[in-house]
Amino acid sequence: MTATAISPPPTAEPEAAKSSRGLVDKVFRARELTLLVALVALVVGTQLSNSRFLSEQGVKDLFLNASILVLLAVGQSVVVVTRNIDLSVGSVVGLSAFACGKFASGSTHSVATVALVGVLVGIACGVVNGLLVSLGRVPSLVVTLGTLYIIQGIDYYWAQGEQINAETLPRGVLDLGTGSVLGIPYLPLIAAVVLLLTGWYLRGYRTGRELYAIGSNPEAARLAGVPSARRVFTAYVFSGAIAGLAGALWLSRFGTVVADAANGWELQVVSAVVVGGVAITGGIGTVWGAALGALLLTTIGSALVVLKVDSFWQKAINGALLLAAISIDRIVQVRVTRALRKRNARHG
Repeated sequence: MTATAISPPPTAEPEAAKSSRGLVDKVFRARELTLLVALVALVVGTQLSNSRFLSEQGVKDLFLNASILVLLAVGQSVVVVTRNIDLSVGSVVGLSAFACGKFASGSTHSVATVALVGVLVGIACGVVNGLLVSLGRVPSLVVTLGTLYIIQGIDYYWAQGEQINAETLPRGVLDLGTGSVLGIPYLPLIAAVVLLLTGWYLRGYRTGRELYAIGSNPEAARLAGVPSARRVFTAYVFSGAIAGLAGALWLSRFGTVVADAANGWELQVVSAVVVGGVAITGGIGTVWGAALGALLLTTIGSALVVLKVDSFWQKAINGALLLAAISIDRIVQVRVTRALRKRNARHG
C-alpha cells in the first residue's frame, strides 16, 4: 500500500505578513504626511511673524542650508534600515572638505574632479566602517564612534591649524555653491537627484529591498539567502561616498574650511533620519521621510534665527523631536506586533 503525502493546508502567514507590512506602510506614510503638515505650519507661522522669511533669497537660503543635511540623511537612512548606524559622517564631511580644499587650492582643477576627490575620501572611510561592522562583526555604534574620533584626529593632524580660503579656490568650485539653473541653486538640485535615485533603488531593486529585510529580521534574511555582510558593507560604502560628496559641497558652499568643519553634525543627521520615520531598530522608513526630517530641522533653525530666538532652543527642540520620534516608533512597533498576533490567532 502506497502512502500518499498530504500537503499541509495553506497557512495564513503570508496574508498576515502582507497585512502587517501594509499596516506599517500606512502608519509611516501618515508619519511623513504629519511631518509635511508640521513643516508647512512652521513656514506659514514664521512668515506671518516676519514677512521676509519667504522672500526669494530667504527660500534659496532655506534650501541651500538644508541640501547638505538632506544628502547626509539619505546616506544615513541606507545604513539605519539595516539595523546599524554611522556616527562618523560629520567627521567624514570635515575630512573630505579639507582634502578637497587642499587639492583645489591654487589650482585650476574642475569642480567634477574636486568632487571626485571628496567622494573617494568618503568611500575610503566607508570601506573601513563596512569591513569592521560586516566582517569583523563589531557593533556599529562602537565602530563608528571610534572612527569618528580617528578621522577627526587625522583631520586635525593634517590641517595643523591651516585654513582653506575662498580666494585660493577655482572659480568653478565656488560657483557650484552659489550658482543656480533657472533660479534653482545647484546644491538642492544635487540633493534632489541623489534622493530620487536612492529612493528608486531601495524600492525598485531586489538588492535595495534586501536592506530592509536585513533590518527587519537579520536571522530570517540570512536563512533566505540574503548576503547580509555584503549588503551592510555596501550600505556603509554608500554612506561614506555621500558624506564625501557632502564635504565637497561644503567647500563650495562656504569657501572657507577648517579642521573642525561639520563637527557634531552626526547627531543632526541621526535626528533628521529618526524624526523622518526611519526606525532606529531597522527595517522601516524611507529616504523621503528622512529628507523631510532634515528639511524640518533646518527650517526650525532658520525660523529661530528669523524670530531672534536663542540658538540653544534649536538643540533643545531637536532633542525633543528625537525623543518623540523614538517613542512613536516604539508605540507603533508594539501595536503592529499585537495586530499581527491577533490576525495570526484568527487564522490559526
